[in-house]
Amino acid sequence: MLRIGEVNTLTAVKMVDFGVYLDGYEWGEILLPKRYMPVDLALGDAVAVFIHFDSEDRIIATTETPKAMVGDFAFLTCVDKMRDGAFLDWGLPKDLFVPKAAQSVPMRVGESYVVYVYLDDITRRVAATSKWQKYVRKIPYYPYHPEQPVDIMIGRKTELGYQVIIDNQLLGMIYHNEIFATVTVGQRLPAKVKRCRPDGKIDVQIVTPPVDDLMQAILQALDSNHGRLALSDRSAPELIYQQFGVSKKQFKQTLGKLYKMRQILIGPAEITRVDTTKKTPKNNPKNNPAQ
Repeated sequence: MLRIGEVNTLTAVKMVDFGVYLDGYEWGEILLPKRYMPVDLALGDAVAVFIHFDSEDRIIATTETPKAMVGDFAFLTCVDKMRDGAFLDWGLPKDLFVPKAAQSVPMRVGESYVVYVYLDDITRRVAATSKWQKYVRKIPYYPYHPEQPVDIMIGRKTELGYQVIIDNQLLGMIYHNEIFATVTVGQRLPAKVKRCRPDGKIDVQIVTPPVDDLMQAILQALDSNHGRLALSDRSAPELIYQQFGVSKKQFKQTLGKLYKMRQILIGPAEITRVDTTKKTPKNNPKNNPAQ
């Protein structure tokens, strides 16, 4: 069965000047335009293609990959609107339609929205809705456990924190007092399960890099900025998180380790890379205002 709005593997059955026709099962032959054809495609070959309707409402195949497919949650930008709905950029020539009734708030051109991509049961067209909460599962299909790695997308700000979409299917929550910097709706982040509540809902935490990775990131940032970085152990948590995606506590601990390894010097408003080709004085407190 052909899956509209998803990637299908179809067989090439007829070559024409303007492309190749693929076996579309119950939909008959479906055109893959020449500009999307793999150069070595031959009759009988199987090719992975995304199936949708073009600007003239003809079912068509493409080897281009959209920003989201049927069943996905995504953060997409509105590029046009009309009386009956709005259109989002999803990476294909024909924009993705959002019916007016499927908009949680009236969409505005230039603004981006968290949406769920679905297949309309009546028209068989791919569409989207910003009323995504009704499509996200409240209870998982399978058990999650504390510390389990997950991928999240920030869905909506609430009084307690942010509702997030876990692994493109499940509703979760991250609390304000566990967020160490500004996060934005639509942002995708690595996270881990903090707790699985008795009602089946899941609380998550944003994952910060391991210390060794953070050390390397700090040193690389210093090397890319002529040995100086306008951050220190006194910098605002928001600035630290924006640069490295970690809490101020973890950043300070890592700076301390780098200082003890004689890799950096810590100033009130910046850190500097130690020139390891020169002899460095031993633990001089004057070089470490943090002590």
